[in-house]
Amino acid sequence: MSLSVHKSAEDYLEAILLIKQKRGCVRSIDIVNLLGFSKPSVSVAMKKLRENDYILMDSEGYITLTESGMNIAQKILEKHNYIAELLISLGVSEETAYEDSCKIEHDISEESFMALKKLSGILADKAADKNNE
Repeated sequence: MSLSVHKSAEDYLEAILLIKQKRGCVRSIDIVNLLGFSKPSVSVAMKKLRENDYILMDSEGYITLTESGMNIAQKILEKHNYIAELLISLGVSEETAYEDSCKIEHDISEESFMALKKLSGILADKAADKNNE
């Protein structure tokens, strides 16, 4: 799965990870409630994620991420949170920052994301040096 091609799959995987972190277990209805999609849409998406080996679903309907699904979900969540925090630090409202980061996280290349992380590290180091003077 190319991270820049399947944005909806990324959203589902990220949602599964978030629900797992918050509640400990994940079922399709939890995803419906979080994302606001219809039950049939979520059902179709879960089938596709299972077919691509990104999730497992047990006989009781509990969903777990496979290793590859977890890797994608963690990368997307890291980008989402990092970009949102960066925008907030630049003065963007929290609500707008998280909405915008959700859009950016899917389209930013790994190279550009790493450059942003590097830049913010450099800026933080300069700010720390200035405060120590």
